[in-house]
Amino acid sequence: MPQVSRPHERPLYNAEILRLAASIPYHKRLTAPMATAERRSPICGSRVTVDVDMGADGRVAAVGLLVRACALGQASSSLLASSIVGRTPAELAAARDAITAWLARTGEAPDWPGMDVFAPALDYTARHPSIRLAFEAAAEAAETAANSASGHAEVSVTAPASASAGTDV
Repeated sequence: MPQVSRPHERPLYNAEILRLAASIPYHKRLTAPMATAERRSPICGSRVTVDVDMGADGRVAAVGLLVRACALGQASSSLLASSIVGRTPAELAAARDAITAWLARTGEAPDWPGMDVFAPALDYTARHPSIRLAFEAAAEAAETAANSASGHAEVSVTAPASASAGTDV
């Protein structure tokens, strides 16, 4: 039976997702970052690496990305990169947690510019890890860099993103 599309619904891979995926800011690794973190989606294999340098004020001063991901992971990386400079590790952790809760439908839409573009993905739980990758890696890298700068050196650990239950529909 053919799927009937409702006029108010946006398709999962819409023009805005594709535009964001094709225009990722800071899409070049930093030469000597203060910290690096990588996340990989165990479901689709998408991978995002985030390098950060922190300023003396404890905020992200520079970022570099290596994105090898599907269009959703690329679009999420683009949104992260467009607003990460000037953010604190706590703000990045809060954004990561809000995005995770929103995708799981246990929280409100995250307060991060442009995230509403992912509203059509709410029903596609298998796509959620790809959307979270950049934010998970950025929060970890910023926290590691901040801890290193304050004398609490910590090694950045590459770990897979937590898997969401469910499958693509």
